[in-house]
Amino acid sequence: MTSLPALLAQAQRSVTGFATEIPSNWLQGRTAYGGLSTALALAAAKQIEPDLPPLRSAQVAFVGPLAGPVTVTATKLRRGRNAAFIQADIASEAGLGLRTTFVFMAALQSAIDHDATAPAAHAAPPADAQLYTGPAEFFTGNFNFYDLKDAAGPTEWLRWGRLIDREGLDPEVEMMAMGDALPPAAFKLFERMTPLSSLTWIVNILQPRAATHDGWWLLEAETDRARDGYSSQSMRMSNAEGALVAEGMQGVAIFG
Repeated sequence: MTSLPALLAQAQRSVTGFATEIPSNWLQGRTAYGGLSTALALAAAKQIEPDLPPLRSAQVAFVGPLAGPVTVTATKLRRGRNAAFIQADIASEAGLGLRTTFVFMAALQSAIDHDATAPAAHAAPPADAQLYTGPAEFFTGNFNFYDLKDAAGPTEWLRWGRLIDREGLDPEVEMMAMGDALPPAAFKLFERMTPLSSLTWIVNILQPRAATHDGWWLLEAETDRARDGYSSQSMRMSNAEGALVAEGMQGVAIFG
């Protein structure tokens, strides 16, 4: 198995990003797991522009399949006094597979101080918890999971997850690698296995630091509409202390 830290360490760097190879243990079907490709794109964005403020937003388009040798290219769109916009693309021999726009922004003084978010209702897994790890040949083999099936709704996934090998990772890269690890919530509606594919992913980071304890993140995904081959789902990430760190939306294609 090749871990995310190893993938980044082996990358061939350039002034615009890097080249690397996505191994089979990071695939889901014929393409790379979306959290991995987004994490690689973020790593390239942070490589080309020094001293960025905290990541505040990611807009991700899963354009096509990615596997094997890939090139990750980052471009600074604009950097102002408070915010920086960086685009990062990943391409393979098959063409463009991923396009992202990352927004980094420093904290600003403001007369507004409003926070209606509630702390997570579920504690991080205890030290003796029974964890699930996927097969080594599939992307889930890179994670530990602790499922909360009894607490999840009929169209919701709810589980704790963490990268097994995260040594030396940038915390924001680690968070994005973890953020897409749940199956699409529309899976809960199926009576038989049906192919799905993520199309877009929008993430807003609510905290100034993407930090947690012992690698654990509480992942939530819930769909409120799945019709005509398309599902829209909301997503949330909370850290081990229960603070809501990120929330997002994802569009998913349903092939059946």
